[in-house]
Amino acid sequence: MVTMTEQERILKIAQILKNEHPSPKTELTHKNEYELTVAVMLSAQTTDKKVNQITLELFKKYKSWEDLANAELTQLQGDIHGVNFHLGKADRLIKAGKFLMSEYGGKLPRNLDELILIPGVARKSANVILQELWDVAEGIVVDTHVTRVSQRLGITKNTDAVKIEKDLMAIVPKEYWRNFSGAVVLHGRYVCIARKPKCEECVLNKVCPSAFKF
Repeated sequence: MVTMTEQERILKIAQILKNEHPSPKTELTHKNEYELTVAVMLSAQTTDKKVNQITLELFKKYKSWEDLANAELTQLQGDIHGVNFHLGKADRLIKAGKFLMSEYGGKLPRNLDELILIPGVARKSANVILQELWDVAEGIVVDTHVTRVSQRLGITKNTDAVKIEKDLMAIVPKEYWRNFSGAVVLHGRYVCIARKPKCEECVLNKVCPSAFKF
């Protein structure tokens, strides 16, 4: 019996995921780059569903980075009260608005190194923004779903997001980064779920060392 090398296994995983999710997109509701960025900033430790409920009204009131830059802190904190860590997130949204107005005229920079200078935008958020808005993959998005799925697939043993991203970038072919990020998020959200993963319907169960072990 011929066994696959680890590189061949990872390539197989990437190919299967691309077939399953040819064009994965974020489930955060948005109409433009401003709305996506705000939604991404709000989404840390909060479900996309909850963020979408909040932004439905939020974007009627705050329509631009300029609006956020001029927002009153306690009022904005109340407006996003439904998301986790809303106090700190409101503060960072205002700071992000001020920063982008003063440094970029209210526009978003289009590279990772500059995006992570925005208050409230860390590497994961910057990767999401680049991939969703411009199909640019300078890295791989690592959220709770990607962390869980990558560990179960035996790709990484790390728990730190930065280290996990490095592990993934080292072995996943670069041409798959864009697809891999979104596809693994969706796979983790709907199939490889936390408590009882749906191994019987998982397209990766033949290349996953954790399959049927839960």
